[in-house]
Amino acid sequence: MSNPLDRMRLDGKVAVVTGGAGAIGQVYARALAEAGAQVVIGDLDAEGADRAAKSLVSDGLHALGVPVDITDRASAAAMSARACEAFGGIDILVNNAALMADIPQVDLLELPGEWFDRVMRVNVFGAIVCASAVKASMVERGGGRIINQVSAGAFMGGGVYGASKLALVNVTVGLARSLGPLGINVNAIAPGLVENEPGFKSLPADHPARAALGSAIPGKKQAPAEDLLGTLLLLASPAGEWINGQTISVDGGWVTRL
Repeated sequence: MSNPLDRMRLDGKVAVVTGGAGAIGQVYARALAEAGAQVVIGDLDAEGADRAAKSLVSDGLHALGVPVDITDRASAAAMSARACEAFGGIDILVNNAALMADIPQVDLLELPGEWFDRVMRVNVFGAIVCASAVKASMVERGGGRIINQVSAGAFMGGGVYGASKLALVNVTVGLARSLGPLGINVNAIAPGLVENEPGFKSLPADHPARAALGSAIPGKKQAPAEDLLGTLLLLASPAGEWINGQTISVDGGWVTRL
């Protein structure tokens, strides 16, 4: 029998990571590249995407930085075309780009309507746009994987960020049903309290609320983004070929669903 760890490899695969210049995005992109994939780093910050890609290339990995506005179909299509031109196609899409730290920290009743629209457009519609942009290439290559980044906040009462992520959970199931027959699996990762700059900007490390939230978590309270990589590689690789339409919580047991 072959080594089961070999089924976690991504040799010959091409992965697109949106929001790839951000904190979690860079961690995801590096892990996919180190597992053997050629990686396209898409980000609204074109210079950041290019820097992140060059960092991987300098370590002997295969990467390309591409500017993208995930809410614009033409921009997402251009990103997909660049990936196909550079690497031959697309096998994996990680819908990681999202608005979180920049959302006004106000009561939901006081949130300006334009911000509600913007968060939903980026965090929900953007994932749909990018899935649409890569669909044809995935079908042509015999299937693929789409991994949506949601949040533990999707399953708690709260503001527009949590509402957008719960909507993306629903979208994940809908896309899994429509794309599954085409050989494209669609799943989501729901992180808990991640230790990185955006997370601390939204909820500072020394804020009493962070400690209060941690008290409700039976296992590990918070973790660096690297603790998400086991789930990412499972869902992206042949090892996860029987997983579809699922949201996997990686949060120390903070959110539990029967």
